[in-house]
Amino acid sequence: MSDTNRRLFYLALLSLIWGSSYILIKKGLEGFSATQLWSVRVLLAGLLLLAIGARSLRTIGKAEWPWVALSGVVGSFIPMFLFAWAETEIDSSIASILNSLVPLFTLFVGYLLFRISFSLNQLAGVLVGLLGAALLIWLGAGVNPGQNYWFAGLVVLAALCYAFNANIIKSKLQSVSPMGIAVGNFLFLLPPALAIILGSGALSSPVREGPHFWSSLGYIALLCIFGTAIAKVMFNRLIQISTPVFSVSVTYLIPVVGVFWGLLDGERFSPGQVGAAALILLGVYLVNKTKKAPG
Repeated sequence: MSDTNRRLFYLALLSLIWGSSYILIKKGLEGFSATQLWSVRVLLAGLLLLAIGARSLRTIGKAEWPWVALSGVVGSFIPMFLFAWAETEIDSSIASILNSLVPLFTLFVGYLLFRISFSLNQLAGVLVGLLGAALLIWLGAGVNPGQNYWFAGLVVLAALCYAFNANIIKSKLQSVSPMGIAVGNFLFLLPPALAIILGSGALSSPVREGPHFWSSLGYIALLCIFGTAIAKVMFNRLIQISTPVFSVSVTYLIPVVGVFWGLLDGERFSPGQVGAAALILLGVYLVNKTKKAPG
């Protein structure tokens, strides 16, 4: 498979996996608090990654370990908690929509901090995609006036964290294997996750005896296996074989999947949001469109 086809394959599969992650978070919150869900998710994902990819840690050089640790904090530690906290107040589909801010943040973080250039074509694409996301949010606010949109700011912060992480991997961790980055990330996150599990009572008797404990734990397990462990390795590889902006273009497609799951779960949407989703897809096209060589 060529790199072009591999990039498109990763983009489509990651969109499906991560687009489904928000409904899994929502279902996981039925039996756990945001803090408990976050800690259980990190612990399960970290143990899984260590079990299947511990040898990949050899690809991390001494000078790269600080960047791997930072990548773990901004790419997993902070945003995973922010999304869980946000979904205690807003719909899972709204969270998936707000995540489409990532490409815009990635573009400017890359330029301001890492001096990664971008074209006017890419800028137009992220702006069009952002317009579509904003329209989706505005229409969603009208359909669901009772939601607390202050919590939507947590998703915006998470999107900014993802943007930093994409640029860190592209600029500082090109020589590290995708699995090595993922395993290294969670190696740093396991101790605080274990401490939070014990401190938050995630496995205490009142939680374990709750009506949604086992079903929520199952949803979190699915989230860990696909949405965290497998998808994180794929995303790291996608960044390495493409550009940061292309790799986070996955966040333009995630809302489409997220809205689909939201509808199935009874979340309310207006017909106009279909047009907004089309704008998001147009943004993906513009971001990834390349100029033809003359002649």
